[in-house]
Amino acid sequence: MSNTTLITTSNALEGYRIKKQLGLVRGITVRSRSIVGNIAGGIMTLFGGKSAIYTELCETAREEALQLMIKHGQDLGCNAIINMRYDANEVMNGLTEVLAYGTAVVVEQID
Repeated sequence: MSNTTLITTSNALEGYRIKKQLGLVRGITVRSRSIVGNIAGGIMTLFGGKSAIYTELCETAREEALQLMIKHGQDLGCNAIINMRYDANEVMNGLTEVLAYGTAVVVEQID
């Protein structure tokens, strides 16, 4: 298997057998919107539709949390993460926490 960490939201990984569970792994980031972003985002909401500014902010935060979770798992020696989930909470007005978490495991491919 390569250095790629396999990730799934399910309890099992099709075609692989779990050899060892290493425990909970997580990645967390806290992001805030800039005053310029808030103004531009506020103007966009007046007209309705998709808010590209907020979509990009959310996607960036999720990707950062995901990469931190993968790094945490690799530091523990995993080659896969099962039961992966995201969570987000507003820490305070304009400040959001994004958490990616799952169970780090060592898997082997089934012949």
